Amino acid sequence: MKQGNIHETEGCRAVSGVLARVGDKWSVLIVTRLGRRAMRFSEIRREIAGISQRMLTLTLRGLERDGLITRTVFPTIPPRVDYELTALGRSLLEPVTALADWAIRNQKKIAEAQAKFDAAAAPKLTAIARHRGVGNNIAPA
Repeated sequence: MKQGNIHETEGCRAVSGVLARVGDKWSVLIVTRLGRRAMRFSEIRREIAGISQRMLTLTLRGLERDGLITRTVFPTIPPRVDYELTALGRSLLEPVTALADWAIRNQKKIAEAQAKFDAAAAPKLTAIARHRGVGNNIAPA
């Protein structure tokens, strides 16, 4: 399609919106965990290191709003709430898992590329800092 075509713009917006939801690390981790079985809030939180209660709540709400998970409340004391993938959420599991597998397979190559890039960029950054006078205000010891 030609650049500026209305359909292309709408497509970009649609892709951006979907990727904003399913591409963030918390959503990916939650979807992969729920791909195994339905889980309670506390189980998800235990399984995902580093996620805060607030972030888990917000991410679950977003996934539910997008139709990727369901939230089922059981009328027990205390109330029990289970989260599980919908059919749409299960259809996301395959590409998300493929991306995660790719990342795991290639993490060493990516780290090597980053180190190579950083090593090549370091002299340039040092020269720029010297040119801008960074560090010139430090008195000798």
